[in-house]
Amino acid sequence: MQNELGQLPQRAKDKYKENKLFFSKLKKRPPKNMDLLMQEMHEEEFQRTDCLQCANCCKTTGPLFTDKDIERLAKKFRMKPSDFIETYLRMDEDNDYVLKSVPCPFLGFDNYCSVYEDRPKACREYPHTDRKKIYQIGNITIKNTAICPAAFNIVEEMKKRIKL
Repeated sequence: MQNELGQLPQRAKDKYKENKLFFSKLKKRPPKNMDLLMQEMHEEEFQRTDCLQCANCCKTTGPLFTDKDIERLAKKFRMKPSDFIETYLRMDEDNDYVLKSVPCPFLGFDNYCSVYEDRPKACREYPHTDRKKIYQIGNITIKNTAICPAAFNIVEEMKKRIKL
């Protein structure tokens, strides 16, 4: 897995122009069964991919934290939301709350998340490959191909199955 993760950013970079063109065309003419097809590809890929063997998203990037995420996690830690923010978060250039540092402080050495049941919405939805109307988030999906092997594989499968 480590070897694959080491090669992933370069593989994603090599496919960047191809993926950009694909999502540009997809946005103009998405197939009628797109959401169903994405759900199918997502489920197939995650039958093969074990996030606990990887956890690259938790090691290299941080999610955005909504107000609800902050309230939920502060409650879990029996903290005031303001104390949770002060301890774990910072405001980014878009005025969103993000982790102060990566890897995620809630990631264990075994790749298990210590706040899994209460994790942020962005973590619950990552890598967003089963999202409805995925063509609307092409840039995010392309970015995720450099982080998540499953996202990379799903985009490659999309290009095979969806002829534009």
